Amino acid sequence: MSTVNIPRLDLNTYTNGNAAERKQFSDDIGKAFNETGFVTITNHGLSKTLIDELYAQVKALFALPDSIKSSYEIPDLAGQRGYTGKGKETAKGFKTPDLKEFWQIGQTVTDDATLKEDYPDNLVVKELPAFNTTTLDVYKKLEGAGVYLLRAIAVYLGLNENYFDDKVHNGNSILRTLHYFPIEDPDSVPADAVRAGAHEDINLITLLIGASADGLELLTREGQWFPVKAHGEDLVVNVGDMLQRLTNNKLKSTTHRVVNPPRELMKNSRYSVPFFLHPVSNMDLTSLSSTVDAEHPKKYTDITAGEYLDERLREIGLKK
Repeated sequence: MSTVNIPRLDLNTYTNGNAAERKQFSDDIGKAFNETGFVTITNHGLSKTLIDELYAQVKALFALPDSIKSSYEIPDLAGQRGYTGKGKETAKGFKTPDLKEFWQIGQTVTDDATLKEDYPDNLVVKELPAFNTTTLDVYKKLEGAGVYLLRAIAVYLGLNENYFDDKVHNGNSILRTLHYFPIEDPDSVPADAVRAGAHEDINLITLLIGASADGLELLTREGQWFPVKAHGEDLVVNVGDMLQRLTNNKLKSTTHRVVNPPRELMKNSRYSVPFFLHPVSNMDLTSLSSTVDAEHPKKYTDITAGEYLDERLREIGLKK
């Protein structure tokens, strides 16, 4: 377990630090993303007050009657906006759906009429006005933090610091509010049913705002499961498959899962809010030439972010 490198990094040292501090941050996040694919981040721009309000609203949302929640489920949107009910998402390679339900909020485009037409509108929860305003605020703050993290990653990769800026501006990013619902009788669900089966994220990077209970684990290079825990209000940030493809595996999209708690705790809910930072759909994910050489031959076919997202949504059962 000594090889598990999940450093706690202060984003303020990159956004406001001197040249040496900024370089150290880039080196540290790049090294961790190369070795384990995970870091935790402090001073990310979300206050404890905002995080507490977010989780209060998330709990209120999932406490709504199923009849109300299901009225916000639009099958044609493949789960990309609004509510997705229990038993709908299955981790790639698994046959049993995850024990969860979720709500997704997407990009709001205000400066590109053509691109705005490509994104469905977000669904407004009429019963909980504060849910809509709070999640929009969180979305924008996490998107802003993500831009700075990608700038640090670009520097580590030897790219122009602003390489990702225009690719994630108005990107197809998603804020997902998750409810791992209570199971009163664990024997009533399939033996292989888990809260979130082992998977890799689709996007560039994921920024996770804590969780209401333990359970997140990553798979080490030695094939062992290692618990990932954030300190206080820190974010857990990990590499997604799009960034792994772009860097020809230089940065690691690590397999992770959310395990079930002990049987006696299965009756308790678990809440979690990840932000999946996506680029615009036409971003070329062709591996950077600087990451391909004789020792590291090109591993992936050329594909755009939109094409790859479509492929993966079909694999996990959200798109038919």
